[in-house]
Amino acid sequence: QVQLVESGGGLVQPGGSLRLSCAASGGIFRINSMAWYRQAPGKQRELVAAITRGGSTNYTDSMKGRFTISRDNAKNTVYLQMNSLKPEDTAVYSCNADINTRGRWVEVWGQGTLVTVSS
Repeated sequence: QVQLVESGGGLVQPGGSLRLSCAASGGIFRINSMAWYRQAPGKQRELVAAITRGGSTNYTDSMKGRFTISRDNAKNTVYLQMNSLKPEDTAVYSCNADINTRGRWVEVWGQGTLVTVSS
């Protein structure tokens, strides 16, 4: 069974940095787009950044210049480097991927990892 597992969340002070990782496993033939989303308490889930298999990226405007998405296709892993973190970046961060497994394409979500930005 295909799954995505995030890691790297935690508590960080304002201005600090964190690097999130999301590894896909289980019967994977190919992964196309991968993305990070976040959901803050009481708010709707929003796209943080996305990356194609070829490395093209797009970011939500408020994250541009502070966050960097990257991926390692050999490891089926996507990363999110977050710098200059602000309290308003506090949220559950989840990864998402379009994966070809056993001849069919499925959209898979990770369980999420909590990022708390606080002094």
